[in-house]
Amino acid sequence: MANRKGRRRFGNTRKLPSGRFQARYLGPDTMERTAPATFATEREARKWLTLVESEIIKGEWVAPESGEITLDEYGPKWIGERKLEPRTRELYEDLFRLNVRPYLGALALASIRPATIRSWRSRALDGGRPEPQMVKAYRLLRSILNTATREDGILRENPCRIRGYDSYHTPERPTATVAQVYALATAMPARFAALVIVAAFSGLRWGELAALRWCDVDLAAGSVRVPRKLAALRGRLEFGPPKSEAGTRTVALPAAAVDALRVHLVAHVADDPDALVFTGERGAALRSSNFRRAVRWAESVKVAGIAGEFHFHDLRHTGNTLAAASGASTRELMHRMGHSSMRAALIYQHATSERDREIAAGMDRRIVGDAGKAKIARKPRKKKRRTKRGGGDDGAAGVPARTG
Repeated sequence: MANRKGRRRFGNTRKLPSGRFQARYLGPDTMERTAPATFATEREARKWLTLVESEIIKGEWVAPESGEITLDEYGPKWIGERKLEPRTRELYEDLFRLNVRPYLGALALASIRPATIRSWRSRALDGGRPEPQMVKAYRLLRSILNTATREDGILRENPCRIRGYDSYHTPERPTATVAQVYALATAMPARFAALVIVAAFSGLRWGELAALRWCDVDLAAGSVRVPRKLAALRGRLEFGPPKSEAGTRTVALPAAAVDALRVHLVAHVADDPDALVFTGERGAALRSSNFRRAVRWAESVKVAGIAGEFHFHDLRHTGNTLAAASGASTRELMHRMGHSSMRAALIYQHATSERDREIAAGMDRRIVGDAGKAKIARKPRKKKRRTKRGGGDDGAAGVPARTG
């Protein structure tokens, strides 16, 4: 049907026996669709069609039936289609199962609004879900709905656009002193002492330490190669590449860690290049939960005099802090840590009070040393003669004024 100007109108309207008007149109997918409601006048029906036509022209049109897909149908499919590390896939599945599905799973995607997201977060936190978990769940949900919006065209815009929901305050993790590191190593069974020392002085992750083989250790060069990691999955352990390309690296060790490794390799590791460096009591690959039980981690931390809640991962934090305090640059820290981003490395670039004192002491030594050599040039000042004013003084210093 053409309008008065000769341009063919988008869609069509018809009057129903009830006296109301129905609007229909052909979508971009060539399927004919009917408006979800009827209209009191033809003008209202035509106005609705104009809005639909505008959405199609701007590329914002979404098939009405697409939004009927539930989050419980779409979310797991999204996770399944992504190329993810096995551990990351399990993490996403758990986040969705525990934090998203119970609250939002039955909802159609099109029905999810920012208000829905606010209610979900509030109810979950009130129900005892930890805030860090909810932040991770929010990030996951935002990624899922981003695909629904930008790639699949199911939503016009992502409802996960609430400021502050994707972050939380993380208290700074504790670090151990060098003395506490040795005290903790001493509190361990003998076969795990070197693990503590190497963890603290190398900055390697748990999974990287657990995957080390004899052939990765170079005692002569004082370094370890990190070509793989060991991931704990549901019911099994799996070797795989490091977290990122930057994770594959060679890390230099201080002499203390090299000495500990040398003793450990002789005492506890089979003479085989492929033998794991750190294993359990029976020689099996290490699982972190079994390790904590075997060494009575919490008790050992107390014996070492480390206050607060100190995790094994805090040994990595300790090592990175020591490296930063020793003058490592951001790029050097990134290499040691196995990070491709500067963000994590910059955390360790803050000046600790101990390092600050060392800097001040170094400045003082330089100041004291240079002060003795310094010659301060001063422009000589002319002394002003004090003269008597008035009486017979004509103003010329020391010359009496003539009288008479």
